[in-house]
Amino acid sequence: MVTAHCRLPETHVVEGAFASLLGAADASGRVVVLSRQPNVYTSTSLSEIIRCELPDGRELELFCKYGAPRAGDSYGHQGGVPYEVLVYRHVLDPLKSSVPTFFGAYIDAPGGRTWLVIEHVAGSLRMSRTADPLAMPHAARWIGEFHRRHEDRTADDEMSFLTRYDFAFYEGWARRTERFAASLRSRYPWLSSLCEGFPQLIPALMAAPSTIIHGECYPENILVRDGAVYPVDWESAAIAAGEIDLASLTERWSKEVAEQCELAYRSARWPQGFPHYDADRTLAIAQLYLHLRWLGDRPERTIARNSRWRFAALRSLGEQIGVI
Repeated sequence: MVTAHCRLPETHVVEGAFASLLGAADASGRVVVLSRQPNVYTSTSLSEIIRCELPDGRELELFCKYGAPRAGDSYGHQGGVPYEVLVYRHVLDPLKSSVPTFFGAYIDAPGGRTWLVIEHVAGSLRMSRTADPLAMPHAARWIGEFHRRHEDRTADDEMSFLTRYDFAFYEGWARRTERFAASLRSRYPWLSSLCEGFPQLIPALMAAPSTIIHGECYPENILVRDGAVYPVDWESAAIAAGEIDLASLTERWSKEVAEQCELAYRSARWPQGFPHYDADRTLAIAQLYLHLRWLGDRPERTIARNSRWRFAALRSLGEQIGVI
């Protein structure tokens, strides 16, 4: 059975919603949908690009993402579209630069599905698909500046909705990875030692300077246009060590590119001088956490052939850090 959450809304529903969101809902105002295009990129939620005409004749191209009232079971790392709306409203929209314009949110009836409506960054590419050699360090610099600007906002009341990574959150990924990989013990005999030793690394990750992070700052989640970068897909935003974003950005890139990004990130986040903590070790622990997070998300992902490289990376990091 196809539910309302699994299909796009009808055009007349979109026009009514946009009229309300764009301030054109009076008797003389009507928003007309001119075209609808599917989002070509993979997403956990239905999404599309909608070009519409406002009552004054102006045209807008909007990106609309549709989410269920509640996020699926992601063990706390992904809040769904309603959560992402709050991130845009309270964290991103006040920046007013290098983020897609936030036009608002709409909740349709009767299913209660939340729509996120933002600017479509026309002409952009996912950073994973661009040939621009400066895109990676540019993105690292953007992330560093974002982390610096938000480090002092983590205690603000309006940020209280954000997920805060705690000991139990981190530990859960190691426990699930070990459990999901039970059938692979003969192939990875060192994995139990790593998962059992991971909790002793968590305090170092929690002691690092925390800030508001994207949570999944992979190149696939960053748009690039004319040298500017636009991180998108903020459903995993949280309060945690900034090294988690740096680790996701540089995952599987060459040592040369990773070092360029680390330098760009750190100079942007701490322009007045580096704080006194072991940032390199923190970054290595963040990298280890991300592998556990992917492997501890779903059993079918843990045992998949295309996840084997993560086990190799885990072993290398575990030996480097000293938990194997």
